Amino acid sequence: MRLENILALTKGSLIGEPLVTLFENVVFDPSKVKRGSLFVAYSPDDIPEALQNGAYGVMFDRPTQISDSEIAWIKVDEIDSALKKLIRFYLLEKELQVYSCDPITLSLSTMISTPPTFCNIEGSMRDIWEKLWPLEKKSIVLFSPALTDPDIFIEYSTLIRAQESTITIIEQTLFETSFIHNDTFYERQMLSPFFIPYLEHLLFFYTFLRIPFQIRGFGKMGHFIPVFTNSRLESKEFGSSDRVVIFEPYLELIDEQIDFLDAQASWAKIIYLLPESMKSHLTIGVENIFFYRYSEEVLSILQSKAFHFALVAGVDKGILNPLRSPMKQLELDF
Repeated sequence: MRLENILALTKGSLIGEPLVTLFENVVFDPSKVKRGSLFVAYSPDDIPEALQNGAYGVMFDRPTQISDSEIAWIKVDEIDSALKKLIRFYLLEKELQVYSCDPITLSLSTMISTPPTFCNIEGSMRDIWEKLWPLEKKSIVLFSPALTDPDIFIEYSTLIRAQESTITIIEQTLFETSFIHNDTFYERQMLSPFFIPYLEHLLFFYTFLRIPFQIRGFGKMGHFIPVFTNSRLESKEFGSSDRVVIFEPYLELIDEQIDFLDAQASWAKIIYLLPESMKSHLTIGVENIFFYRYSEEVLSILQSKAFHFALVAGVDKGILNPLRSPMKQLELDF
């Protein structure tokens, strides 16, 4: 990576007259710096170690002491913005196939084994850089515009969706599913049937683009998160109680989840706790809805209402932690 290209793309300012003009790689961890590296200094405190390990240049956006006039000191307005401009330019030569999807599909893709030529990305600009930069030419990338700035890519397509059902559900509860796909039986997967349509589209996408994949099992999703509790809202083992608080951080999914619970648990007493910001665009005709202004109000509502299932939007499940005794918290940690 040439110094002149970096300066042109990032609009950075070069301090001094360095002897170097070329960098071997871009490194964020000072302990991983080698001779020829360009070190990206999110913290000025990391710079001395990077220099000691042989950095040829330092990119920074905070007041920094210039201690070695022979290396390149590149001052940028904001590091993440500079990295985005660099990655956009240098990814062009990789000819990546980039597809966008919703957050649930992206989360599911992290739980399925695929070859190194397929990459799902989210997280900080640093995380994204470290995943994208080593990719082989013509690799396939999946991301969600709701989680990652789409301007990282010059162009991308929307996820190719299944036109017919390819998954047969054999048995299901609200939070587990046994199903068949391509003549393979997946028994008691820790995956709510709510996610099956998303999984169907993802597997079709893999098949259509001839991406080899293997389902080994599903971990905890960051959506539709069930916490089994007792009457005091103390967490219990999965499936051990008939009171479940379901947490959903992504507000755009709430209408769909309300419909799902209404269809799949019509026998149950269900309440919905939503932020006041959702009052104006809520599904008409839904009963047992309670609005909150602050997350602290959620606990009061849950404690005062009878329910089998409580769907809580926009609040982390950690709000239940203060209600646990220290000994109970210790047991849960193990």
